[in-house]
Amino acid sequence: MSRIVAGAAGGLTLKSVPGDSTRPTTDRVKEALFSRLESYDVLTNARVLDLYAGAGSLGIEAASRGARSVLLVELAPKAVAVCQVNAGLVNKALRKELVGVRRGSVDSVLDSFAPVPGGSAGRSWDVVFMDPPYPLTDDELAKTLEKVSLVLEHGAMVVVERSSRSVEPSWPAGLEKFAEKKYGETRLWFAEPVQIAAD
Repeated sequence: MSRIVAGAAGGLTLKSVPGDSTRPTTDRVKEALFSRLESYDVLTNARVLDLYAGAGSLGIEAASRGARSVLLVELAPKAVAVCQVNAGLVNKALRKELVGVRRGSVDSVLDSFAPVPGGSAGRSWDVVFMDPPYPLTDDELAKTLEKVSLVLEHGAMVVVERSSRSVEPSWPAGLEKFAEKKYGETRLWFAEPVQIAAD
């Protein structure tokens, strides 16, 4: 069973996705990740996007620790159902509707947020978690990171979680890695939007 490590809903037990189609982030990695995010002061009042959400534990942890809003994105029906249960649990504990769930492919959801030329400005995010399934290829991940780079706020942060044996993601022109950390079988990469200098 997973749990919320800390924050306003700390200690709350979360439902897990049945079977082995998802790999939950361990409490050890979650504690280390959120300790780092809090040291960067990026969670308070943040708009958080949790892609390939699984049971939603990363996004929900962010909600417990002060995020303004969280969206869990998941395609698999069983995982979507678990996300909805967990979102309900944390929203009840926080007495706010902070966490929402959207069913769909990550790329299609990102496309729906992208700016429309001559139209709406799109939707932007302060923190994006990406814990893609192992079968996702490096090329597919690179294309998704390109889409992520288009929907970020100034000063945003992207966290990519992969197997420690995976190669480093191919970063698009709009994103730059600034840190990485290995925890046993897991490796985290941290990236931020590239700041384009004014002429």
